[in-house]
Amino acid sequence: MAAFADRFVVPTRGKGTYEITAACERIVAASGIRTGTATIFVQHTSCSLVIYENADPSARTDLHQFFDRLVPEDTPYFIHTDEGPDDMPSHLRMALTRTSEVVPILQGQLALGTWQGIFLFEHRCAAHTRSIVVSVLGE
Repeated sequence: MAAFADRFVVPTRGKGTYEITAACERIVAASGIRTGTATIFVQHTSCSLVIYENADPSARTDLHQFFDRLVPEDTPYFIHTDEGPDDMPSHLRMALTRTSEVVPILQGQLALGTWQGIFLFEHRCAAHTRSIVVSVLGE
């Protein structure tokens, strides 16, 4: 079994989803692994990763609006607000989603479905630079 890992950064412009599928595919291709798994991991506690619809942007708009309603900012009982009103909501949104995704690799490619993409889900209002690590295992 072979192992390969690399990283990349994603500059965000604030809250929203940012597709990172192509960057993950480049790392899988560089690994030379034809069959196995890729683990994609974000090294932060105020953003997350999701595998989501990548054909119609309105699906992501609905996702954003849903999370804004599910965990609203300026909630009066939040204590952890040192970095502003989006501080605690961003951590809760991350806890409700994931910080990693595991995707099978078949014939040297991520085995995503037709309408699936891998997205960084930024939960903070301000722009950030997010670090992603991709670990590839297989043959």
